[in-house]
Amino acid sequence: MTDKGYLTGKLLIASPAIGDPRFDRALIYVCDHDDEHAMGIAINNPVEDLRLPTLFDQLGIESDIILPDHAVLIGGPVDADRGFVLHTPDFADDSATMQVSPNICLTATREVLDAMASDQPPRQAVLALGYAGWGPGQLEDELQASAWLVADPEECLIFDDHFENKWDRALHQIGVDPAHLSAISGNA
Repeated sequence: MTDKGYLTGKLLIASPAIGDPRFDRALIYVCDHDDEHAMGIAINNPVEDLRLPTLFDQLGIESDIILPDHAVLIGGPVDADRGFVLHTPDFADDSATMQVSPNICLTATREVLDAMASDQPPRQAVLALGYAGWGPGQLEDELQASAWLVADPEECLIFDDHFENKWDRALHQIGVDPAHLSAISGNA
């Protein structure tokens, strides 16, 4: 946890005890966390058959470049029809970009999509539909119930497209062998 106990800028790794199939093997980058709420973007669950160029076509966003054939992610179950872009800080919209950590920002406006389609896109960016949200104390209760493990994120985990092994890689990063995890939680 951070010095105030908040997890903004941390990575949540779903444990087998999560108990919610929507978050089975999920990795969630926490974008905002305080006493009133928590909000994060799942970074390892691509939308089946939806790629960035197709979505930009559907949205009528014209591109100055050939868009990379990146997956669009399911960011979480809240506001699933709204786009959220995690990106490097080389793009910023003064009124809409939230600096989550020194290396990661969050923007949810058309301007970031236009930048992604320009000849000066953010160095790294991932587009997700929806987000994961928690009310007051809810995330803390889930942490107490061992539903999540907490890690410092690596940029490659946030932005790369090796979705099939991101969860395993995140666990190995914190020294946990996925084969040794149990769905049974408890307190010592």
